[in-house]
Amino acid sequence: MALVIAALAGAWTIEACAQSTDSPASSLADARKQQNDLSPELMYRLLVADIALQRGQPALAARAYLEAAREGRNAFLARRATEIGLATRQRAIALQSARLWSELDPDAERPKQVAAALAAAATDGAAEASVAPAGLESQLQRLLADAALKGPALGEAFLQLNRLLAQELDLPATLKAVQTLAAPYDSVPEAHFAIALAAHNTGAADMGTTAGAIKEVDRALALNPGWDRAVLLKADILNRQSPEDAVAWLERYLKIEPNSRPIASALAQFYVQQKRFAEARALFDGLVAADPPNRELQLGRAALSMQMKDWSTAETQLQALKALAQDEDGTVAFYLAEVAEDSGRLPLAVERFKAVPEGERAWLAQLRVATVLGKMKRLSEAQRYLADLPAVTIEQRVQVRQTEAQLLRDAGDNAGAYGLLEKALVEHPDQSDLLYDAAMVAEKLDRVDVAEARLRRVVDLKPDNAQALNALGYTLVDRTDRHTEGMQYIERALKLSPDDAFILDSMGWAHYRMGRLEEAERFLRRAIAGRPDAEIAAHLGEVLWVKGERDHAQEIWQSQLKSAPDNAVLLETVRRLAH
Repeated sequence: MALVIAALAGAWTIEACAQSTDSPASSLADARKQQNDLSPELMYRLLVADIALQRGQPALAARAYLEAAREGRNAFLARRATEIGLATRQRAIALQSARLWSELDPDAERPKQVAAALAAAATDGAAEASVAPAGLESQLQRLLADAALKGPALGEAFLQLNRLLAQELDLPATLKAVQTLAAPYDSVPEAHFAIALAAHNTGAADMGTTAGAIKEVDRALALNPGWDRAVLLKADILNRQSPEDAVAWLERYLKIEPNSRPIASALAQFYVQQKRFAEARALFDGLVAADPPNRELQLGRAALSMQMKDWSTAETQLQALKALAQDEDGTVAFYLAEVAEDSGRLPLAVERFKAVPEGERAWLAQLRVATVLGKMKRLSEAQRYLADLPAVTIEQRVQVRQTEAQLLRDAGDNAGAYGLLEKALVEHPDQSDLLYDAAMVAEKLDRVDVAEARLRRVVDLKPDNAQALNALGYTLVDRTDRHTEGMQYIERALKLSPDDAFILDSMGWAHYRMGRLEEAERFLRRAIAGRPDAEIAAHLGEVLWVKGERDHAQEIWQSQLKSAPDNAVLLETVRRLAH
């Protein structure tokens, strides 16, 4: 709990840490402000740290920054290690880093505060683990009271509150704690925002809290009219019940604030979710017109052109970006290769993927070369190409095996893919991605027992992996008679990812297999509203068919067959029921 207090006082998050690194060179530049020369070993550690942070590996990043700070005697790097350690709850690293930071910058008060809080937590670890919500609330109440004396600090504290409380409490307890903490601050819009967010998060398990969430976010907007962040939260809340209502809310607000870039961007994302690509691109056209140099907006517009299969426009937009030399990370080159692949110009796609420059996209581009060769029916060449790739890290070696296995699956050789994955698992027995892929192929081969065992191992290794929980639950629901057990895994996945369309689909299918048609339809409608998908359409159509709404079922099936005419699950469902 002391870590929560320390983190709230500093308002640090791992997202903020990651965003502060514009490129792998940023820490090098900041470190050089304190140190004129960097040894090759120190530069290597900094590069490892920055790349690890960009790839979502904060534990590795924090350790690398701490080692670099020790070697270079650099206060900036010690501070960075402290920030990441706090944000990701790595108490030992955060404490060591804070002490080093204080040693290197004796006049700084912040590292002393952090070190004291963490040291207190370390000496009373057992007591900390059992702190009651009331004890946590009392300390946060004092902290909020102190923040209130500093004006803007109070609002920022409330904006961080849910993230930090969620580390200690379950969702209903978090909501109750936020309501208690916010009660004395009725005139503070961020306090009502915090309650609305907590209610919205709890609403994943209890839809009855949605009305309360809307009431609180409306109160926040009444106190701070035009607050984009509250407008976006209300859209998220509405989206859980009705994506159409969320879109209508953002459209209405955008008419009031036509120059709001956050609202326009959010509305474009909702349009994309509903496959309203032309409307989304029109919004991006407006955003680009208002901010022509913005590379991300131009890339977003080009990506929408790709979604619309408007290959000519996408190519023109991407080539314009490339001509402006705005492709430092290789993204434009990668997209141009995808345009060539998706438009059927496969030899050009191979050429373009091979030409993607060094950077974060380069390795993925090399893997895609093999994928395109597979599409060209040059399987042996693709396998030789993969064998010659310089896969240095374990992650890269695993990705090579996954890509080759997918080539075999695409060629209809599930048995070959299964054998390849099993061989890879001998080398990397607890590699979760390999285990997951092996499970999926085993299920296709009707080896349901193997699929279950592999997925259970993934869940053991990563209990919060929503995708694995969902896959295990769906396998039990769809391929066995252990429906109740399967639903329990799906429920766990849904708590982790409450708006994931595929998990909602699994929940709907579980209810269907248990004979609960109304509940099945409710979840499947939410799923297809969030992501129009052929397999979700197959499931929803089957539920409607069994309910006697056969014309409606046919409409849903035919609509999806237009965009996915070869989807095996949808075709099998239509053949089985409608013919």
